[in-house]
Amino acid sequence: MDEAYLEAVLDLVDAIPSGRAMTYGTIAEAVADRFVAEGLPARGGPRQVGQIMSRGGSGVPWWRVVNAAGSPPAHHARAALEHLRAEGTPLSADGTRVALRRAIWFPDD
Repeated sequence: MDEAYLEAVLDLVDAIPSGRAMTYGTIAEAVADRFVAEGLPARGGPRQVGQIMSRGGSGVPWWRVVNAAGSPPAHHARAALEHLRAEGTPLSADGTRVALRRAIWFPDD
């Protein structure tokens, strides 16, 4: 994984506001759009974002990144859901997933 992509992903995750969330796929799309806007080739995808988060995402609000169904990482679900509840993030009726229609965040740029 190249350093520029890693930094772009972590910077974007760090910018997700409290009470909001993004999916691995929307992060990948937003980073690709930024690269293209800078004249660079688009690269990466949801899996690459997941790899970055699993290896180096502890310094950013990792709990705000969920899969396409709104579920946090299975092995960190309890901690993630505690953070999400504390921030007032909209959750599903059973409280196990982010209600993405209400919580999804897209960067302005």
